[in-house]
Amino acid sequence: MTSQASSASTPQAFELKGRMLTLTILRLLDADLERFLSELEGRIAEAPAFFDGMPVILDLAPVAATGIDDVWLSELAHHLWQGGLAPVAVMAGDSRVESAAQAAGLGVMRQPGSGTREVDAEPPKARAEPEPVATRLVTQPVRSGQQIYARGGDLVVLAAVSPGAEVLADGNIHVYGHLRGRALAGVQGDAGARIFCQQLDAELLAIAGCYRVSEDIDDDRRGHSVQVRLEGETLHIEPLTGAA
Repeated sequence: MTSQASSASTPQAFELKGRMLTLTILRLLDADLERFLSELEGRIAEAPAFFDGMPVILDLAPVAATGIDDVWLSELAHHLWQGGLAPVAVMAGDSRVESAAQAAGLGVMRQPGSGTREVDAEPPKARAEPEPVATRLVTQPVRSGQQIYARGGDLVVLAAVSPGAEVLADGNIHVYGHLRGRALAGVQGDAGARIFCQQLDAELLAIAGCYRVSEDIDDDRRGHSVQVRLEGETLHIEPLTGAA
């Protein structure tokens, strides 16, 4: 009895909480590791800061039938870590691949209805109404090396964003000046977020994890007032309606 009372008064060591987080899915279309790593190296070179520390889910469904094993998965994970990415788990829909993933030290994610079971860690609680989040307003130029993040809302910048600077928002981004740095909207997964700017010359644009680097921005959009929106997995850069 004494030990039970003592245990009951001891603070718990952990909690289990459900939370929606944004993870990037890396879908492998070819089991040729050499080819894959060569293409990945090129992508990372385009925007190294964007990929640095990025957690990824490996979607191996397209290559599950090619005989991949734990050795192959271990080598893949090793190269991803070397490239700065953080492999979290494997999604394959194949029990043999899932077993190989666990042997390689990777987690397994399954689609709903594929045999997983849900565990309620705590009794459900009444959901409080979310508090409104104010738009973050920046009136000074965003200098090279600076990072400005609007958590939970929109970001409005009334000045220029310099090369090497980064502006991020969970919602929309408005830049009423020259956008030369990086702009990432909907960083928590809001695919409906948009980027608006008066003069586009960005190093990188991203919405909900889908991105486009400077080299992929059409010349006829540079230097103009534009809006950037996400449709499917494609970023569209369009003239800002009503802009001169």
